[in-house]
Order: sequence, then C-alpha cells, then structure tokens
Amino acid sequence: MIRRPPRSTLFPYTTLFRSRGEASTVIKCKMCSRENSLDVLEGTVKPYTAEDSNNFKTVVAFEGRGMEPVDFSPRIGWTAKGTESGTKFNDVSLVEKEWVDYDEKAKESVGIYEVEHKFIKL
Repeated sequence: MIRRPPRSTLFPYTTLFRSRGEASTVIKCKMCSRENSLDVLEGTVKPYTAEDSNNFKTVVAFEGRGMEPVDFSPRIGWTAKGTESGTKFNDVSLVEKEWVDYDEKAKESVGIYEVEHKFIKL
C-alpha cells in the first residue's frame, strides 16, 4: 500500500474526478478526456547535500498514471544550509538554475550553480 505524505507538505493533493483517490498533480486530456495523475511517493523526498555535489542523486520518486515527468523547473521555495556555518537560507529561488548569497557567520559567498536533473524509471 502506498501511503501519501501529510497534507501539510509542499505537495497539495487534488481529488481525482471519477475516483475516491487523490494525486499531487491531475491533468485531463483535452483529446480523449482521460484523467492522468502524478503523485509524490511518501518518504521519497531527500535532501541534496554538499557531499552529493557533482553527482546525480534521487531526491524524489513519483508514481505516474497516464503521464510521466520530462522536465524540471526548480523555481522558488527551496532551503539551503551553509556547509561550514550551518546558516539556514530560506526561500531560495532557483528560477535561474543558480543562487548566490553571503553567509555572515562563515564570512564567505555561498551558492548553488548549474542545476541539472534527469528522470529515471524505477
């Protein structure tokens, strides 16, 4: 049985039209009227840390019914933490696929650069 994360997460749920179920994303095909869904699987959201730099890492898993992700746009709402100081940076925007700030505790520039992604079927 797949359990969904609590509703207080970043992934709100939408009720499926002809079902008792819910999904993170629900899209209805304009051609055939079929309802397709994509759901974030509970317990699969993982942090990407400094130790993971320059490597791909699974940070989330989805269950798709009638659709699958093909692109990722990170946008806003991310959180970063200074490696040396532990300073927390809230509301990090990755719209430009990079982010730069200054860590007052560490007295150095911090950043996220060249954000890349890939999807792997599990």
